[in-house]
This record gives sequence, C-alpha cells and structure tokens, in this order.
Amino acid sequence: MSDLHLYLLRHARTLEREGNQHDFDRFLSPVGLQNATRMGIYLKQNSIDFDIIVSSPADRARKTAELIAEQIKKDTKTIHFNEEIYEASVRNLLKTVNSLKNMWENVLIVGHNPAISYLAEYLTGEAIGSITTCGLVHLTFKNMSWDMVGEKSGNLVSYLTPDSLNF
Repeated sequence: MSDLHLYLLRHARTLEREGNQHDFDRFLSPVGLQNATRMGIYLKQNSIDFDIIVSSPADRARKTAELIAEQIKKDTKTIHFNEEIYEASVRNLLKTVNSLKNMWENVLIVGHNPAISYLAEYLTGEAIGSITTCGLVHLTFKNMSWDMVGEKSGNLVSYLTPDSLNF
C-alpha cells in the first residue's frame, strides 16, 4: 500500500439556465472557462499530474475536466465519465472512490456541489464549507488502498480557489 492523493474539483462557473434547458446541459461561463484553464496551468506549473481523471458527464463538469486535461497535457479521450457523479450523494461518490484501481495513486474527480464539498468534509473531518466553483481540494491517504478510504481517513493538504492563484 502507498500514499494516495485524491483531488476533488467542483466544476467551473456556469451560465444561467436558458429557457427550458436541462440542468445537465448548462455551459461554462467565460469566467468559468478562464478559471478552469488557470487551474490547469497551476497544476502543470506545480508538476501535478493524474493517473486518471473521473468526471461527471454533465456539460459543465466535462468541459472543466477537458480544460484541466489540456493544460496538463493529458489526452482528453482518457477522461472517464461516470454518470453516478451527477446528482450524487456522498455515499455514491465514496463508492466511486472505493472502486478506484490501486495502481492509480493520483486521482482527480470533477463533480458538483453539494456532494463534492460534503465528501471532502466526510473524508477529512475538517470544516471546509462549500467549495467554490473551480475550487480544488487535495486530500492524502497514508498507507491505504482506495477500498479502505472512508470517514475521517484522509488528511486535507490544500484547498485552492481560482482567486487564490497569483496569475
């Protein structure tokens, strides 16, 4: 067993829903596009890469994941879209984490509030609050396999927001 790194990213800022547009199909706003790109640049500048990116298939999460992947020079075709992340409960998100392959030590999950925030707090026991759009939480799990990850088993390393990036 090794140390695992889980990055939880809330999708970037969206446009308001138009007319009868389904929530699933909401697009990123210009600010959201910029913030997702900036977060990807930050990850690249800090040599943070992922063995796998798992994302909700909702348009706003998919586009956020793709922008991150492009900046860190990861093929966007390797992003795994998991329908259970959209409108997920903490239990469903934890099931996704617990089913990750142990050969993946650095994982990014792109999802939605409130579940992504609740999961971060559940796994760490920390009061993180509502993760902002395009906010990135980094958790570590010492000497564990993914199927062992559970309540208060992780450590909060950092919580980055687009506004905290210095560029």
